[in-house]
Amino acid sequence: MTENINYYLDITGEVCPMTFVRTKLLVERMVSGELVEIRLKGKEPLGNVPRSVAELGHEIVSMVAEDGEGPEGIHQLIIRKK
Repeated sequence: MTENINYYLDITGEVCPMTFVRTKLLVERMVSGELVEIRLKGKEPLGNVPRSVAELGHEIVSMVAEDGEGPEGIHQLIIRKK
């Protein structure tokens, strides 16, 4: 990715619904077009956070597992605020 990340958020130690709450609060403070990289893990956060963010109209730029992580391991989610 050639664009600069404006914010970072690590919610790997959080559980639902706090994973989405923390994400939403940060995205609300961002300016349109800015990017945030979020580290998350676990079945519920990996499903709920991207889906909920997209439902709010923001762009999911990418979501990839970190090296050596399985399907429910730590992932990096990049979001662009609408």
